[in-house]
Amino acid sequence: MAPRQKLLTIGELSARTGVAVSAIRYYADGGLVHAYRTNAGQRRFARADIRRVSFILIAQQLGLSLEEIRSTLDELPEGRTPNKADWARISTGIKARVDARMAELERIRSRLDGCIGCGCLSLETCQLYNPDDTMSKQGAGPRRLLAD
Repeated sequence: MAPRQKLLTIGELSARTGVAVSAIRYYADGGLVHAYRTNAGQRRFARADIRRVSFILIAQQLGLSLEEIRSTLDELPEGRTPNKADWARISTGIKARVDARMAELERIRSRLDGCIGCGCLSLETCQLYNPDDTMSKQGAGPRRLLAD
């Protein structure tokens, strides 16, 4: 059942957020935003979805996966614009994830001048020397660069 507020068309939501209609459909299909359907089957969105879509964009820029974003959005009230207390509650978890991501990026950044750990052995001073491809036992990819 649709709320008693004026609902936005998918085009209006797209115009307000700068997000393509196809992306909004994808978000709706993935449960990130919830569309109401008209009798003709057209999608309509609550005005609160402007903030939800904006949050999705920012969260993606912070490096959160769509699953993490969905989980976070599930903590927000449905059908109304989140208030200051709602955002304060979820921001704590997001800050922890952002801090962890920043630490990971700093660690990788500090190792970039060496090598990516591919085992090519092309640098004379390679700190990631990998004779006989022993790193392959630890899995695929640049194991030492991405390791803690």
